[in-house]
Amino acid sequence: MAHYRQLGSIPPKRHTQHRTPEGGLYYEELMGEEGFTSDSSLLYHRGIPSAIVDAVPWELPDQGTVPNHPLIPRHLKLHGLFEGEEWKDTDAVAGRRLLLGNGDVRLSYVVAGAPSELYRNGLGDECVYIESGTAVLETVFGSLEVSEGDYVIIPRATTHRWVPGPDAPLRAYCIEANSHITPPKRYLSRFGQLLEHAPYCERDLRGPVGPLLVEQADVDVLVKHRGPNGVVGTRYTVPHHPFDVVGWDGCLYPYALNIKDFEPLTGRIHQPPPAHQVFEGQNFVICNFVPRKVDYHPLSIPVPYYHSNVDSDEVMFYCGGNYEARKGSGIAQGSISLHPGGHTHGPQPGAYERSIGAEFFDELAVMVDTFRPLELGEGATASEDGNYAWTWSGGRR
Repeated sequence: MAHYRQLGSIPPKRHTQHRTPEGGLYYEELMGEEGFTSDSSLLYHRGIPSAIVDAVPWELPDQGTVPNHPLIPRHLKLHGLFEGEEWKDTDAVAGRRLLLGNGDVRLSYVVAGAPSELYRNGLGDECVYIESGTAVLETVFGSLEVSEGDYVIIPRATTHRWVPGPDAPLRAYCIEANSHITPPKRYLSRFGQLLEHAPYCERDLRGPVGPLLVEQADVDVLVKHRGPNGVVGTRYTVPHHPFDVVGWDGCLYPYALNIKDFEPLTGRIHQPPPAHQVFEGQNFVICNFVPRKVDYHPLSIPVPYYHSNVDSDEVMFYCGGNYEARKGSGIAQGSISLHPGGHTHGPQPGAYERSIGAEFFDELAVMVDTFRPLELGEGATASEDGNYAWTWSGGRR
């Protein structure tokens, strides 16, 4: 995100001496993307940021997946994954349950009430959508207060932890990329400014505050990274707390955007999903469907037309309101629908006709479209409604 920020104490010139009040040196760390050719920030640490004193395997939650075979649309009921009081001892990192994944992106869900350990994702950026609750995201860049409706973008290799607020549980939908997650290129000028036709702008983005300046020795950091057969984890022990940064500046840092600040693009006839796009990664896009005025041509049909997913799997997370096209299918808040490539899908029976004359849709959903097939994780298997595929034919198999 090429939008410059500065926080804390930094020297006048980069890559020059920055001394402590006692005369020692702070240690400069460049955190940059794409081999020094893309966005970066410079952070100034009290301790050496590369120092470790131990490293052991970290056993991740089940990361296994199975193909969507036979190929059918699926409905997942996520609120059934964390029942009773178990969320009170669950954290927003180790407690994630994998729903869907491929070589480009993994989608998980968690309900958390406990602080997480320090963590960084070495595979790619994360976009965490806050369905409900509040939290403080503590990072090497400072802290972010987040709440319902926030997208939180966390750059690859950012050390951070999640601290749920007093109104727990924190419900979070986690989109983990194997790439970077950015605003769509068509929203940006050639120098990185959000353009006039973009549905949000820099004023809507919230960056970290701080610095945190935590002092602690022999601290554990969980790292998710590439392994010989997929995603693996390592638990580092570091001699200095990573939140020892006295200042930083640059264009790479975590930030939040609330879904209520997304200004929907509407038209006289139905607008295709790219009109709702909010972010993109390698081989996937993130869109959202927000409350909005709908099609106002006198002969318009406001709900989506039936369409074949020729190139993509479509995943819709329903997080508020009433989604007009899915009425009659059991879809509710906390549902996910998966409509795979190669399968024609569209409104539930009756929704096409009922939508005629509608002027406003009160719906809230986050959509991920992937350009490689998604496989099913254990969270999908545990939460699936087995009747969804047959709802277009009256329940007949």
